[in-house]
Amino acid sequence: MQTFVQNYGYWALLLLSIGESACVPIPSEVTFAFAGALCTTAVTGHVQFSLWAVILIGTLGSIIGSQIAYEVGRSAGRTVVDRWGKWILLSHKDLDTSERWFAKYGAATVLIGRILPVVRSVISVPAGIAEMKRGPFAVLTAIGSAVWVALLSALGYAAGKNWHRVSKDFHTVQTPTIAVIAVLIVVSVGLRVRSMRRYNAS
Repeated sequence: MQTFVQNYGYWALLLLSIGESACVPIPSEVTFAFAGALCTTAVTGHVQFSLWAVILIGTLGSIIGSQIAYEVGRSAGRTVVDRWGKWILLSHKDLDTSERWFAKYGAATVLIGRILPVVRSVISVPAGIAEMKRGPFAVLTAIGSAVWVALLSALGYAAGKNWHRVSKDFHTVQTPTIAVIAVLIVVSVGLRVRSMRRYNAS
């Protein structure tokens, strides 16, 4: 990913941010922290990016990707559950619960969700399924995304002179972190399967 960003510059940042916000598993933490470091001379010996441009492009890409996921959820959410609900572990009860939640707390959920790892990548789909109004959704997504991208980019910029050490430390903890996440996913899926079986049996 770092090579892709270095070779394709701002276009790479735009594509990665669109994909990440459209539910593609791309770690924005790595993308924009690295982009922030490239705003210094520490990584390549020259300044490749402008910090403000990184934040602007990252926010724009996040808005585009989020809108794609939102429209998919809005137009196809219930159809997908009708056809493949048992395979993707979702029921109409889940959709009804999501709609009630977004009716009460939609604005706060989108705004806060956009600055939470993992959650920020998928929050647009339930917002679309719940048919949250497009205007507020877009505005809140833009605000939350700008905060998130700015934070990561600023951290990368601040770590610029020590980027190689920071990158090495990151790779050291990457494997155990992935292992913990994998275990949590397996446990969550197992619990979800049990819940779906009870729902289908009722």
